[in-house]
Amino acid sequence: MRRNLLRLATAGSVDDGKSTLIGRLLFDSKSLFTDQLDAIERASLARGAGQTDLSLVTDGLRAEREQGITIDVAYRYFTTPRRKFIIADTPGHVQYTRNMVTGASTADLALILVDARKGVSEQTRRHAFLSSLLGVGHLVLCVNKMDLVDWSEQRFEEIRSEFADFATKLDVGDLSFIPVSALLGDNVVDASEHMPWYPGPTLLRHLEEVHIASDRNLIDTRLPVQYVIRPHGESQRSYAGTIAGGIFKPGDEVVVLPSGRTSKVSQIWGPGGTKVEEAFAGMAVSLTLDDEIDIGRGDMLARPGNQPHLDRELDAMVCWFSDTTQLRAGNDYSIRTATQTATVRVSELDYRLDVNTLHRQTDADELALNDIGRITLHGRQSILFDPYRDNRSTGSFILIDETTNQTVAAGMITARSAGPAELATGQGVRTTGLAPRTDVVWHKSAVERTQRLTQGATVWLTGLSGSGKSTIAVELERQLIASGQPAYLLDGDNLRHGLNRNLGFTDEDRKENIRRVAEVAAMMADAGMVAIVSLISPFREQRRDARKLHDDKRLSFREVFVDTPLAECELRDPKGLYKRARSGELPEFTGISSPYERPEYADLTITPGDGTPHDIARLIRRELGIAD
Repeated sequence: MRRNLLRLATAGSVDDGKSTLIGRLLFDSKSLFTDQLDAIERASLARGAGQTDLSLVTDGLRAEREQGITIDVAYRYFTTPRRKFIIADTPGHVQYTRNMVTGASTADLALILVDARKGVSEQTRRHAFLSSLLGVGHLVLCVNKMDLVDWSEQRFEEIRSEFADFATKLDVGDLSFIPVSALLGDNVVDASEHMPWYPGPTLLRHLEEVHIASDRNLIDTRLPVQYVIRPHGESQRSYAGTIAGGIFKPGDEVVVLPSGRTSKVSQIWGPGGTKVEEAFAGMAVSLTLDDEIDIGRGDMLARPGNQPHLDRELDAMVCWFSDTTQLRAGNDYSIRTATQTATVRVSELDYRLDVNTLHRQTDADELALNDIGRITLHGRQSILFDPYRDNRSTGSFILIDETTNQTVAAGMITARSAGPAELATGQGVRTTGLAPRTDVVWHKSAVERTQRLTQGATVWLTGLSGSGKSTIAVELERQLIASGQPAYLLDGDNLRHGLNRNLGFTDEDRKENIRRVAEVAAMMADAGMVAIVSLISPFREQRRDARKLHDDKRLSFREVFVDTPLAECELRDPKGLYKRARSGELPEFTGISSPYERPEYADLTITPGDGTPHDIARLIRRELGIAD
């Protein structure tokens, strides 16, 4: 049964005995075939070893056997009467940390080895933190080579105390300590006669009994679509992929994202075309829907009342893999999450993490090989995801250098919830706008958005005072109405006569001004109108929040930057505001005494040389897909 499968990964510093421990575990549990054992004995003799070197069970590369180290991840499978196991033996060298991340990324449990003579090392801490960051819920610290410290209980307790203090800073729900000798087999499969002071289970007994069934996410139903199947000669399509969370059954209502179309599951097939009545997380399936919907790779099926996030802004923790390049703010990469691929830019490097102290180095300007840090990514398109803490499949990603096609980083999306790193460092959670009231319930309309005569959107025109935003907005509204598309102009000055008349021009008041306008615009767009916002909106963060509000509601949002130079805006000065600001009459005036933060990723940038307001309005309409 699948529930009896345990995936585990070894971790720890080099020469702590990870491969030997796995070899001993397989040997003593009678999980090695005779020909495997014969090959290991021949290889041991060739190396001049006095006894069978069990580390050769997993160290299969020539370089690994020559150097006596683990370089690549080696997977081994074995079974006991109580459980099935998949073991990932990962390397301990710092330069192969990326291989350790690969092996631990799918593990339920991490075995972290410590040499009893050396104690807890930097690599021990690094691997423990990475295991926590990767969402591995169960850690077992194996204090190895106890035979070389005379089976000392005192030494074991020293290491246990030191690591336990460090582990209090990690997000680990289950931590165990076992003293072992991988070379001699003490406390691996059979209890040790040399350590009567240890009352706990052997390693194998612990692995057989650790409870992992509740670790899987069976609540958030997710199917990232990997492939669309259309059998030859048949019209009905099925959608294939590996279920990333929850349970699917025929008859279940689902929503297709990002389109937002809904349907019901008609049939589900498992491997080999076997029809199944229930499919759960981890199963590879294909399913059909009652309705014909345009679905492709990168889309996702979920429950209408339980949907993943859809956003262009991602907060994430990353481990940098490349030894030839560095991660810096402004760099572009290809991101792959589940089955979706997009282009993203690193908009911020928030901090680099010291794995020994878990101190946040906020002055860092780059991440190099094996560095771990928190970053903010901005996508050219919205990305479907869950926080990594909630779903490891839909919350993880890799970054690919688009020039070399090399994988340069692996990351975990923290989104709006604190992940292991935030719990470890005390880093707060980024929030936007005002927190929703918990005692106010959203009243759902009986009219679906797809039932409205027109589909809405928001066009957000931003730029300095006098840049021409209002003139363009007025012409855009006129053209849209003339074409039969409902539209309404939300002008910044007009709104301050009513909705926002109680707001001033401090930074906080301007932020609240933008929040209110974004909420109104989203309601108009939901009603099938094009909301045309003409607002200076000087701060990037608030414009990002406005976009995010629309993304969360599956509404189209277009940011149009009217990029008129300050000198020309001052020369125009249609309301005489710049003159008054220069004389000191208008404090906190954008562009003079208050900053304007230029958009980094506007959907459309307009300059004075791009034509008349009529031409520019037509350009925006083409961006919206609304023809003449």
